[in-house]
Amino acid sequence: MQSLKPSLFLTGAILLIGGLAACTTPKKTVLHKDEFGMADMFTYAVPGNEQEACEASRRALLSQGYIIHEANENNVKGRRKFQSDDETHVEIEFNIVCAANSKGSNSATIFANAVRDRYALKKNSSNASLGVGGIGSISLPFGASNDSMVKVASETISEAKLYERFYDLVERYLDDVKKPEPESAKAAPATETNHAQQ
Repeated sequence: MQSLKPSLFLTGAILLIGGLAACTTPKKTVLHKDEFGMADMFTYAVPGNEQEACEASRRALLSQGYIIHEANENNVKGRRKFQSDDETHVEIEFNIVCAANSKGSNSATIFANAVRDRYALKKNSSNASLGVGGIGSISLPFGASNDSMVKVASETISEAKLYERFYDLVERYLDDVKKPEPESAKAAPATETNHAQQ
């Protein structure tokens, strides 16, 4: 029995040192697998300037039921809500930035990304306190509940088909945005100027 004690002591010491070494080993930071991948999904080049690209993007979102809550010459944001079931709510927000490819060029790039937020129904039951003389207060559940939607997930959508469909719509509305003015509209101001001079 006495010959086993040094062996047990040695085994215990090795385990203790190994455990301490494991605790002090620094953890490596793991990047998400999609971190800085191919940019083709989120960028799209179109003919025209950035104002025309963003206006076509705004119309594309409006055609799909998105509510536009920010729109200017080079930035558009739109949000759409979905209700998949009674206890799950989803919102998708498109963020679009339009930039000219170079100064004075007649082409622009659309940078688009869509973020999906998921909300779940959280039920909070409430109790009411009732004061009873001689006993104190008693907490009784009356069945009342205060339901609220809580955000449970948020992610950038990485589905190429979603962006492809969006860019197809942008191409369609870009033709409308870039339509030349009718000749009659161009001639009208000149006619009015002539009358004013007479």
